[in-house]
This record gives sequence, C-alpha cells and structure tokens, in this order.
Amino acid sequence: MTQGHGRYTTRELSRETWPDFERFFTGGNGWDFCWCMAFHRTRTPSRDRGLRRAELGARNRPEKRRLVEEGRSHGILVFSEGVPVGWCQFGRREELPRIDAARKYRAAAAGGAPANLWRITCFAVDHEHRRQGVAAAALAAALQAIERRGGGVVEAYPIETWRRGTMADMATHGPVQIFSRAGFEPVAPYGDFNWVMRRTV
Repeated sequence: MTQGHGRYTTRELSRETWPDFERFFTGGNGWDFCWCMAFHRTRTPSRDRGLRRAELGARNRPEKRRLVEEGRSHGILVFSEGVPVGWCQFGRREELPRIDAARKYRAAAAGGAPANLWRITCFAVDHEHRRQGVAAAALAAALQAIERRGGGVVEAYPIETWRRGTMADMATHGPVQIFSRAGFEPVAPYGDFNWVMRRTV
C-alpha cells in the first residue's frame, strides 16, 4: 500500500518493495553492514567478532531478506519523487526481542511489558533529507500499519539529548520530539540518553 504524507509517500517493506530497501541500504549512508538486523536477535552473534563491515553485510543481507519473505520483518520506506530516502522498523515484541535483553530496558520497564506490545526500533534517513520531516512521515505510516494489524501498545526508545560519546545505536531510535507530537507518553528513562515511550493505537 502506498500512502501520502505531505511531500513524501510511504510503502511497507515486502517482497515487492525489497529492491527499494536494497537501494536505500546500499546508498552510501553507512547502513550496508547492518541491514536493520540487530533488534531481530537477542544478542550479537559471537561469530560477528572480528568481522569487517563488508563481511557483516554479506551475512545480514540474506538473513533480512529471509525474514521479509517469511513475513517476520516489518518497516516503512519513505520516498521522495520515487527515490527511497528514509526507513523505520516496527514489529511485534517477539519479532524484535533484542530490547528485552538490555539491562537498561529491564530497569525502565520494571512494571513489565504490556500484552500485545509493538516496537518501533530504528530510523534511518538519507543524509541529504535529514531534518525535513522524513522520520515523522515514517512514524505516522508505521502507526497506521500497526493499527491495520489490530493495534495494541506501541513502544519506542527515542533519544532526548545528543551528547559527545553517545552510542550511534542510541540515536537510531529517533528523537523524543517526533514521538511526543505523535501522542506518545514517557514511561521511564532508558539509559543516559533515551526514554521508553508508549501510546496505544
């Protein structure tokens, strides 16, 4: 399904849009090693130690495609004039279990995770389109996609303040501001830089 969001259009990740996903992740923005696989795993595989970025990419790319073909990986691609310029990953808790293994998450979610929990874990925006509403368009489309699947509690982990030394993966969760504008409420701090935020759709 293609949807319009202001100056952008969005489409869900699927077998049909996989070529667009490949085009975006090989566009020279630095994500070609990850392929948005980290949160699908409970931990970093021991076999990853010592691998170069190209070797990680060669391993992660087919694994991501397999999950997409099995319907176990979800996300939103954002397009500007037909070119993919942004990405947002979402999924059910069991599809994105990495968060559960983090000590900082267990401390933040001391009351336990709610039933029927969805997660929004990652954003990526082409460097020439940053600060132009791409992430907000992706978030709006992700919430609509979750609602079409029956909805539930949607959880996110956005960064509040960027400081020197912040780990890059803490920034890929997106900024607090776009989640606040989308109706998310803070639950608890998540480490030194981020928050756990939730809303129901």
